[in-house]
Amino acid sequence: MMKAIGYRVAGPISAENALTEFETDRLQPGPNDLLVDVRGVSVNPVDVKLRASAQPDDGPRILGFDAAGVVKAVGSAVTRFQPGDEVFYAGDITRPGTNSQFHLVDERIVGRKPVSLNFAEAAGMPLTSITAWEILFDSFGLKEGEGTGESLLVIGGAGGVGSILIQLAKKLTGLTVIATASRDDTRAWVEKMGADHVVNHRNPLDEEMKALGIAPRYVAALTHTDKHFASIRELIKPRGHIALIDAHDSLNEISMKSKAIS
Repeated sequence: MMKAIGYRVAGPISAENALTEFETDRLQPGPNDLLVDVRGVSVNPVDVKLRASAQPDDGPRILGFDAAGVVKAVGSAVTRFQPGDEVFYAGDITRPGTNSQFHLVDERIVGRKPVSLNFAEAAGMPLTSITAWEILFDSFGLKEGEGTGESLLVIGGAGGVGSILIQLAKKLTGLTVIATASRDDTRAWVEKMGADHVVNHRNPLDEEMKALGIAPRYVAALTHTDKHFASIRELIKPRGHIALIDAHDSLNEISMKSKAIS
């Protein structure tokens, strides 16, 4: 048996027993699985959304995606890891979550924990890093080393994804990076992450970018996209690219047609 944290009834966090601790069977690894002794986890927006809206089908659902820990046992077909290895990963939405003493995960979505990070720090990295990487190299279609002479605007640069995105862009591409922040501490943070310029998202962003004299080819809209959508249309270069990760009931995407934005 092992202890776990999860929920039995979907609903608001304010509900009684919105999160519960319970015991469940410790599962045995399948052929490609690692059994991980979990030492660190993190909470992401997807955890909040699942607990609020996804009703468990059969008993309590264990929450959690990001995890870092030590491999306890391996499946018969595992080739990349062995017991004692320190690992981190983002989990799988089709399997029980990581908020448990032990967790099963397919070795093919697991990485070795960076030696420079402790377990808690490493557990905060997977989903934010994957999202930032996919924005740059999948959604925008950039290749490492590309982007010189172009710029990237990161809306919400001080958040989890934004913090990683700034660093990846500065380390692995030639892009000039502009991040949005409004408070003194968040402005200092995005500058520490490597942003070349900082603009204030409490003001119209098209005016902020016009004052800066930069029209970005790429815009990563990480928060409040609906609020900034009209400004993005004005500030982005023709045939530019927008990637957004927040959800909205509607956005006037036809307004981007005149600039052939993707």
